[in-house]
Amino acid sequence: METIFSKIIRKEIPADIVYEDETVLAFRDIHPLAPVHILIIPKQEIMSIASLEDADAPVVGHMFAVARDIARDLNISEKGYKLLIRVGEHGGQEVPHLHLHLLGGARLSENIHPVGVQ
Repeated sequence: METIFSKIIRKEIPADIVYEDETVLAFRDIHPLAPVHILIIPKQEIMSIASLEDADAPVVGHMFAVARDIARDLNISEKGYKLLIRVGEHGGQEVPHLHLHLLGGARLSENIHPVGVQ
């Protein structure tokens, strides 16, 4: 499925890339929700966690290792950060391509509740 992330992977549209290897690409979110907001995506087309195959486990593990390394490189490891994967419509997934959000650089609230409920 063609997505904006497919175009970023192919370098057809610009992105502020912070890490890239043969398996994943990591770049700054264009609408950051925290001082540090990085998206880590597999180069392989995987729609979401719900569509993972057992063979995809190494890719997902690598995404988390890359998140750890980026957090260290950006000096947010010591105070902490949040990792988030949204799955499907109710989970708030907007792009149908698996992506891991790395959020940090400030104290982050939980702020996870049903839409319209405070």
